[in-house]
Amino acid sequence: MFIQKAWRTAAFGVYGFTQFTKSGFVEHAKKFREEDMQIRLDGKNCLVTGANSGIGFATAEGLASRGATVYMLCRNKERGETALSQIRSTTGNMNVHLEICDLSSISEVKSFATKFSSTDKPLHVLVNNAGLLEHKRVTTPEGLELNFAVNVAATYALTELVMPLLEKAAPDARVITVSSGGMYTEPLNKDLQFSGNNFDGTQQYARNKRVQVALTERWSEKCSNKGVGFYSMHPGWADTPGVSKSLPGLSEKISGNLRSNDEGADTVIWLALQPKEKLTSGSFYFDRAEAPKHLKFAGTAASHGQTGSIVDSLHSICSI
Repeated sequence: MFIQKAWRTAAFGVYGFTQFTKSGFVEHAKKFREEDMQIRLDGKNCLVTGANSGIGFATAEGLASRGATVYMLCRNKERGETALSQIRSTTGNMNVHLEICDLSSISEVKSFATKFSSTDKPLHVLVNNAGLLEHKRVTTPEGLELNFAVNVAATYALTELVMPLLEKAAPDARVITVSSGGMYTEPLNKDLQFSGNNFDGTQQYARNKRVQVALTERWSEKCSNKGVGFYSMHPGWADTPGVSKSLPGLSEKISGNLRSNDEGADTVIWLALQPKEKLTSGSFYFDRAEAPKHLKFAGTAASHGQTGSIVDSLHSICSI
């Protein structure tokens, strides 16, 4: 177990420093097709969580610039209004709207989903971008570990609750979940809230991101005949406010070689634009291409056999 974990960490480090940085993006971009990003989204409704900064902001701006009606789901009203004003000004698209919801609260997620669903508008693109890496154990008022609440419980609850709106947008509907390469370091673990005494926020974050990849697989299987595609992706190591705050060591170590927010959001936008026949539902994407979900010899693949029991736990925790 220890040797395998050490191998995962080492392999992830090598893979990351050669692929996840800005230089990795520049190299991969040599194969990008310019026409892939020239597709328009006029008349399509997109919901982006964590849209006031970082990759979420770049995603919302990129979708708005292509004519989409964009709903920015943010926790902080003031920062959200600033981001909204900036995107409207930059893109000239007035069909950009701010929604307020604290994703650490499942009750707020449910309230938002009820209100949003009452419009009965088809939802063409849901981007589960909001994420958190809190190093200390923090418990929400609802009794959930904070990282898990935002990264997993909210992602699960929101996606499940807006599924009828996604189905209304079939066959063009898709859910894009912003995971992380950190998930390569962890197998699925049924201890969703990291109940042990030696809490490790970075490890919990990696576990959360692994769950997101497994959920994407499960949703893809469950909704295979409903016209909704599900994709998870890794944005690479981007110079976001979250990275600089939560991983200052990494931020300093590769300062100057971190991706921009636009580079981090590139594959999210690409996934939102492509005809679905070009994509594989349930897959994990990185730099506009399918990527492996497991590193070689990492011993994480078998853990996905636990996905069913994890979904059952989430269903119970979120009372859906």
